[in-house]
Amino acid sequence: MNSDICKKALEKVGNPNILVNLISRRVRQLTGAGGGGGRPLIAETAGLGAADIALLELVEGKMDYEILEEQAAANGEAHTGKKKKKG
Repeated sequence: MNSDICKKALEKVGNPNILVNLISRRVRQLTGAGGGGGRPLIAETAGLGAADIALLELVEGKMDYEILEEQAAANGEAHTGKKKKKG
């Protein structure tokens, strides 16, 4: 993996855990392990591995993501982990 591309992708996402999840899911799609396979969303892929392709797709804005937990929290539906008392 190209470290420069990684740094740019991390700047875009902000959270390394989310970045890992995004890229690993896209790599599975590109390699066919995700079920349907997938074509790269960038034109030049010669000499690039699946992870580099996925990172470049993210950096170039060809791929986007949405964090569902933040949406749920904004709507007041976030799970707090506490059980409600019966009674």
